[in-house]
Amino acid sequence: MATTKAAEHYHAGSLTDGWHWFGAHRTEKRGTAGWTFRVWAPHAKSVSVVGDFNNWDHQANRLTRRGEEWEGFIPDLKEYAAYKYAVTGPDGQVRLKADPYGFHMETRPATASKLYDIGGFRWSDGAFRERQARHPVYSAPLNIYEVHLGSWKRRENGDFIDYRDLARDLAAYVKEMGYTAVELLPVTEHPLDDSWGYQCTGYFAPTSRFGTPKDFMWFVNHMHKNGIAVILDWVPAHFCKDAQGLFEFDGTCCYEYSDPNKWEHSGWGTRVFDYGRPEVKSFLLSSARFWLEEYHIDGLRVDAVASMLYLDYGRQGGAWTPNRHGGRENLEAIDFLRALNTMAFSVNPHVLMIAEESTAWPLVSRPVEAGGLGFNLKWNMGWMNDMCHYLKMDPWFRQDHHKDITFSMMYAFSENFVLPISHDEVVHMKGSVVGKMPGDYETQLRCLKGFYAYLLAHPGKKLLFMGAELGQWHEWDSDGQLDWYLLEKPENKKIHQFFKDINAFYKKEPALWEIDFDWAGFEWLVSDDNHNNVVVFLRKDRKGRDLLCAVNFSPNPYENYRMGVPAHRRYVPVFNTDCDAYGGDGFGDTEPVMVEAVSSHGKEHSAAIRIPPFGAVFLRGEGAFPKPRKKKQAKEQEKL
Repeated sequence: MATTKAAEHYHAGSLTDGWHWFGAHRTEKRGTAGWTFRVWAPHAKSVSVVGDFNNWDHQANRLTRRGEEWEGFIPDLKEYAAYKYAVTGPDGQVRLKADPYGFHMETRPATASKLYDIGGFRWSDGAFRERQARHPVYSAPLNIYEVHLGSWKRRENGDFIDYRDLARDLAAYVKEMGYTAVELLPVTEHPLDDSWGYQCTGYFAPTSRFGTPKDFMWFVNHMHKNGIAVILDWVPAHFCKDAQGLFEFDGTCCYEYSDPNKWEHSGWGTRVFDYGRPEVKSFLLSSARFWLEEYHIDGLRVDAVASMLYLDYGRQGGAWTPNRHGGRENLEAIDFLRALNTMAFSVNPHVLMIAEESTAWPLVSRPVEAGGLGFNLKWNMGWMNDMCHYLKMDPWFRQDHHKDITFSMMYAFSENFVLPISHDEVVHMKGSVVGKMPGDYETQLRCLKGFYAYLLAHPGKKLLFMGAELGQWHEWDSDGQLDWYLLEKPENKKIHQFFKDINAFYKKEPALWEIDFDWAGFEWLVSDDNHNNVVVFLRKDRKGRDLLCAVNFSPNPYENYRMGVPAHRRYVPVFNTDCDAYGGDGFGDTEPVMVEAVSSHGKEHSAAIRIPPFGAVFLRGEGAFPKPRKKKQAKEQEKL
């Protein structure tokens, strides 16, 4: 893109590939090889590039002002050379800043950008991407394994594993366990490990903790070659106030709001992007497109969307500035999110754009042209909160809170939901997934199996944070690794096998994912049995074939539990969480259950099944119930 044209789009808020123009790029000028630098610093008095190559001398390599941008050429620099911008603000103070568009950064605690050419990587994931395009998410299985790369697994000495070795181990594991995608907590460069990546300084740089940018390309490529989609957590809601970052970049508010009532999330200690400023909008749009195009990322999970939508978010009792209509909605953020999603689907029509949005804001996952925000998926935070509340409860008291496991169906199809049990639910004294369950460890493992079966059976796509599949009893420790040693224990081997088998069962059963976003794929059979803590429902595929799902959240086994069913001939057991191989007692039907002409739950036909304690069973409807013979035919047969 020509410089003049790029500048026009940039200052109009419509530049979506800004990384080609800004930052540091290998170039040749008058036959001399070097690097061209370009940075936006509208109120700076001067800007220079500093690094080891010039002894960090602010006077050695000054850039030239071109409107609000500064640019220049420095010859004979080597790739990986560390650099920063020395930005002299209106106050005369010099601030050393990392490159906002830098492709690579030093590993913390160092904070400089590094010269890096991201071109030349040989991708070999074409077959995977074509296959993804043929199977849109709306009618395909999506079972996401959420991963924090720094604590999934570490080397024996406690060091981080690099991107390539992580890819080899993680791809093999995820493939074996039957997940269809991984979602990575932010890999955008960040200075503080304890932020888990959610307070970024490098919106165009994968963290150097695990290697180089091309190492991360190799990671994505390898995951794709193993049939695994890669989703990134991406954070356009706020940024950290570290001195080398975007914070007051030229001594004034550039990337953040200048209004003190809008510029900060005090609870997080971070600054809020100014979504109404065209240059900031171009920066964020370019960052999102960068990961989709340059790294072949399959989807972005946009963090903290609620904090973007509401001007009074996190400001209870505090000052906030209303919008031009006097309301609390951030109209600029709404426009940005719509532009973001419109751009993303223009780049890749099959991309996953996932909103972590925790309020009742309408039409989050509906198209922009229909008045929506334009995402195609939204985390179901209401379901998650209800389930976590219910699971912690003593089973006796669950009868008074039955709505926790049924209320989600009141709004299940108002959005395209993902059911998340994420990292946020296993930290800060919330306990691990199995640790939320009542009873001793054996009982907790039973509860875990029943709950996970319910998660897979409930309409919506699925997400589970790493570690639950091990039966890990303490909450997530981001400074360590998962408790892999648990797999030496028989009970944990069995729960691990359970996750592997039920994930495989989920993938091969179209009824569990073909119609996730419409009532056509779901039917209640028993929704009101709060005294027994039982729910029973059907999931259906596009051909109308149904799968009966019965989940028991009580410690009582149920013999001959009767419910009204469609007029099939029989229901055939296809999965039981209480199987001996999973550490259960084998309680459940092992032979087909015949449908009877006994009315129940408003249906003319019914079946009586066995449901294990704290467990779930799945049965497939087969055949048609025999029609009663007419009296005339019966008499004629009697005469014969």
